[in-house]
Amino acid sequence: MNIGKAIKLCRELKGLSKTILAEKAEISISYLTLIEQGKRDPSFSTINNICEALEVPLSIVAFLGADKSELSTLSSELTEKLSGVAINLIRNTDDSPVHEKANS
Repeated sequence: MNIGKAIKLCRELKGLSKTILAEKAEISISYLTLIEQGKRDPSFSTINNICEALEVPLSIVAFLGADKSELSTLSSELTEKLSGVAINLIRNTDDSPVHEKANS
């Protein structure tokens, strides 16, 4: 699993700088950088804090960070489709109908 790669992808899709994400997740920028580079294995609570700061469910971040071997029970076609859906959901969270209903 490469959770750092998934965190970086989500951060970039959300248009957040490392500074902003680190501040929201209450970690240092240098620690976030090391996580994204795969040089540190953060605790579950740190990963959860980052996911909350990203406003992306932990399950989606974990899926995006999964290695091919971890997804071997899924066809490559299904894995690609799920990845595409997850990325679109991350990109469009501010425009999603769920947000519109919650704000109504």
